[in-house]
Amino acid sequence: MPITVTAPEGILTPTGEREILPRLSGALIEASGATGNPFFTAIVGGTVHVLPLHRIYAGGVNRPVLMVELKLPNIGLGSVEARKDFIIAAAAIVADLCVPEHQPENTWINIVNAPDGGWGIGSRQYSGEALIAAATAAAH
Repeated sequence: MPITVTAPEGILTPTGEREILPRLSGALIEASGATGNPFFTAIVGGTVHVLPLHRIYAGGVNRPVLMVELKLPNIGLGSVEARKDFIIAAAAIVADLCVPEHQPENTWINIVNAPDGGWGIGSRQYSGEALIAAATAAAH
């Protein structure tokens, strides 16, 4: 489940650049109710992109927006409450790992769902049902 963080230079602290992905991964795993599940944990990852401010825009102008994009199969975070839990946790993580001047309105969190069968690991296509089966088997 890829997490992409895009941040302007100087917004994340040096510790934040190192810790944001592991902490967001933990928040996703917890919000999904999959803590301790080796299959689910192994398929959560992502990237951190730190860009010059002149390459980040909001409202048509350069603005220090830090974006967290989470891509999930359509079964991921399957309720409004689970999505809310992740968003609240992600916003707190960002706030903790950014410089004090970073404003909360400059943190954008976006959850994108792939349609059923639109998820793959290696050359294996997974339906939502197949992902649930794999995670359930790993839990036992």
